[in-house]
Amino acid sequence: VLDRLLNAGATLMGKTHTDELAYSLLGMNPHYGTPLNPRAPDRIPGGSSNGSASAVSAGIVDFAIGSDTGGSVRLPASFCGIFGMRPSHGRVPLEGVVPLAPSFDTAGWFARDVAVLERIAHVLLSPATVETGAAPTRVVLAEDAFERMNDESRAALRPAAERAARILGTPETIRLSENGLEEWMDVFRVVQAREAWNCHGDWIQTEGGAVDKGVYDRFLMGSKITGVAFEAAAAEREDIAAAMDTVLTDETVLIVPTTPDIAPLKKSTPSFFAEFRNQALSILCIAGLARLPQITLPVMLHAGAPLGLSIIGRRGRDEFLLRVARTLATGLDIAA
Repeated sequence: VLDRLLNAGATLMGKTHTDELAYSLLGMNPHYGTPLNPRAPDRIPGGSSNGSASAVSAGIVDFAIGSDTGGSVRLPASFCGIFGMRPSHGRVPLEGVVPLAPSFDTAGWFARDVAVLERIAHVLLSPATVETGAAPTRVVLAEDAFERMNDESRAALRPAAERAARILGTPETIRLSENGLEEWMDVFRVVQAREAWNCHGDWIQTEGGAVDKGVYDRFLMGSKITGVAFEAAAAEREDIAAAMDTVLTDETVLIVPTTPDIAPLKKSTPSFFAEFRNQALSILCIAGLARLPQITLPVMLHAGAPLGLSIIGRRGRDEFLLRVARTLATGLDIAA
């Protein structure tokens, strides 16, 4: 990824902070501190690609890269009021990247405007695709995803989501999961946690004592997942992916909230952060489980802090989704 960007004319400004082993959504590293959320200084920036989101939001750089396994580009982008893209799984090369959960890991990027977001995509996405369909033919709002939001934030975001849907076409509403997105999140957590343990378990057993407790506990959970439980969850994941294939045709756009709420306050309790993380993952897991591209757009401020809205497309339709993001950025008058 770095080679492609540098060869295309990018200038490397530096490296940024991340949560330990990219295994958190908070952006609070006990060893190096918490980067600033420039749009809401009393709130967390979100993680794990927290420093990248902070640098872009503050205007220090035009764009930054980050990793997105469970939501680590999309969530901090929403919290910091910028664009963030998670590409289709496998569309961006991961040579040289330390893995966390390989079947979910992607390299994504942040930008303050959609034109830069597209420029980075043209450099990083591979293989190049020849796409048909310049505009969506179907626009869908995921009702069960909006239900996972906190009430006040949902009331604030839903009109923006409906306006976005009308810009793109005639919207319809569906429910993605028969038994609730909490069930999808459980599938995600089992597969991710076991893959993470497989990647880093040996190191955690010898050096894990210095790791943040929340991160350590997630690795410990992964160590207790049996092979049978992992295989069962992996099979459920494929069923979810197949179901999403039926929802998302080549010209379908799915609209979901990026996060359940604005960024939590830095002074929030560990129990609050844990509950928030689970709530967020029940929305963020949709794209990860089905290996889909997702873009979060900085559509509004709520209670003085940014709140993002996301669009999701069919796997491999990243360029199409970027065109939709450009249409929405214009229609919703999203300023750089």
